Amino acid sequence: MARTVLIVEDDPDVVRVARAYLEREGYAVSVERDGEAGLLRARADRPDLVVLDWMLPHASGIDVLRRLRQESEVPVLFLTARTDEADRVLGLELGADDYLVKPFSPRELVARVGAILRRGASRSDAAEPVRHGPLEVDPGTRVARVDGRVADLTRIEFDLLATLIAAPGRVFRREELIERVWGVEHDGGDRVVDVHVSNLRQKLAAAGAGESIRTVRGVGYALR
Repeated sequence: MARTVLIVEDDPDVVRVARAYLEREGYAVSVERDGEAGLLRARADRPDLVVLDWMLPHASGIDVLRRLRQESEVPVLFLTARTDEADRVLGLELGADDYLVKPFSPRELVARVGAILRRGASRSDAAEPVRHGPLEVDPGTRVARVDGRVADLTRIEFDLLATLIAAPGRVFRREELIERVWGVEHDGGDRVVDVHVSNLRQKLAAAGAGESIRTVRGVGYALR
């Protein structure tokens, strides 16, 4: 069965090109032109991935993303014409899996979509839970726990923790984390890693795991 992609975008030219390239790769594509309609379609159809524009009628992409993340972990690829890093970081902090800045190459869009979906598929194979201190990661069920209590992590945060906990104390370079978690096609820069690690660190600390992740300045991150 074809993987399903929902495009929520009001620019007809972007929709036309993105849809054509994604359908050429075998994806089943649906389209909504405004934020409210996109949110309703995502709830009804449960697509495998959502391509979400920032500037939308009726509800902004940020509003849609925030509401989606209250009820779903569907992967979201964020589109934005904003060049301010703070705007891109906001999307990541709210739970976007990745982002593209307009104008973008349609081939890069297809590559990013494929990388996100392959990453999810590769993490779904059953494996033994891994424990370290108060932390436990179960790759089979994709559940992380702190002292036995389930931690509310996004897809990216879980994959980062699963990578770090596989080798406690080892320093993972940012480039290595990008390759393992986002895939080799990703070219979003180190800032993507920093934002998601920061979110993960805060959630683990709030759950009682303390300062679990150590920053090695200029290099990367390690699990204490």
